[in-house]
Amino acid sequence: MTPLHHLRAGIIGTGFIGPVHIEALKRLGIQVTAICGSSKSAIQTAEMWGIPEAYGDYDHEAMYASPNVDVVHITSPNKVHVEQCLQALEMGKHVICEKPLGMTTAETALVVAAVKKGGKNGPVFAVNYMCRFFPAVLQMRAMVERGDLGEIIHVQGHFFQDWLLHQTDYNWRVLASEGGKLRAVGDIGTHWIDAVSFILGAKATNVFAHIETFHKERLRPKGEVKTFAKVDPKTLVPYKVDTEDFGSVLLKFGKAKHGYVNGVHANASISQVAAGWKCSLGLGIYGTKGSVQWDLQQPNEILVGRRDEPNQILQRGTPGFLEDVANFTDYPGGHPEGFSDAHKMHYRAVYEHIASGKKTPALFANAEDGHHEVKLCEAILQSSSSKTWVKV
Repeated sequence: MTPLHHLRAGIIGTGFIGPVHIEALKRLGIQVTAICGSSKSAIQTAEMWGIPEAYGDYDHEAMYASPNVDVVHITSPNKVHVEQCLQALEMGKHVICEKPLGMTTAETALVVAAVKKGGKNGPVFAVNYMCRFFPAVLQMRAMVERGDLGEIIHVQGHFFQDWLLHQTDYNWRVLASEGGKLRAVGDIGTHWIDAVSFILGAKATNVFAHIETFHKERLRPKGEVKTFAKVDPKTLVPYKVDTEDFGSVLLKFGKAKHGYVNGVHANASISQVAAGWKCSLGLGIYGTKGSVQWDLQQPNEILVGRRDEPNQILQRGTPGFLEDVANFTDYPGGHPEGFSDAHKMHYRAVYEHIASGKKTPALFANAEDGHHEVKLCEAILQSSSSKTWVKV
């Protein structure tokens, strides 16, 4: 297998998530050779992280042409994902694209087709549903697949944030033209759905949803701001909001190959206006033999529930939460791993897949997974409008 540090990465985007990718790659010893963004931000980011090539004016095509870039990380706004993915694939670059893969299924279908066209020897393509690589998510997946919880009855959970609680909170994701018509559910809810799908080993086939916009009008700065950045109230102007603040989603899942999941019902509450909740992805998987509960804000613990035995708290790096995830955790028990570590483990899995010639397990989300999540978003919008169940 080619050493990982022989592979070189180029990053598109310098906002909140771009540097998360850079830091994780550097921790893996992977060379980050290029950065692309606005002229000012590209130069500043390159200087901050010691990146040799900076491409301003969002000139991703020039970055793709560099002989020093093997893998492209797309961390730009949603509306340009598909265009940038297709051009990267055409030039033979491996791709890790932030979710969502695109704005519509008509767009994302083009990416699926382009990946298929590359065939067995074509570029590796991944969508950054990095929640799959929290050790707890991998552990719960192993427990479900093995039958430790028995036949799965139902799943419940939430993804709550509060960073868009105030009328003055602004980010490009609030605009349907920039991020897509589905915001809270599309931005964070799909992380919950993908994590649950990964744990169950089955995809959602039907949805029933209700979404609402609390702030019908918001205030925004005259220019753009980075995600989670504070703004000067004196610079704000009003605008109408065309995306949702929160929603409730019911899902029906298909059948898993291992036989313990068959038509499982799930319910999720999603909100970006939940005061006090910074990034709480919580889920519970309930089976005939037991249950597991987990929250991203307490990522190193799983609560195991039993009917006729004592409940347990499993801690990462200790027996019962160790053997199944040994390849996806680096520190011993009591040394917490979290958000940044899940990114690192995700990229490690993708880069190992590239370096091995696609011989390692592809646990990461691929183009078809990303396409399915956009299908789900369209079905959720349709369901909320028609107030009926919708087939995905």
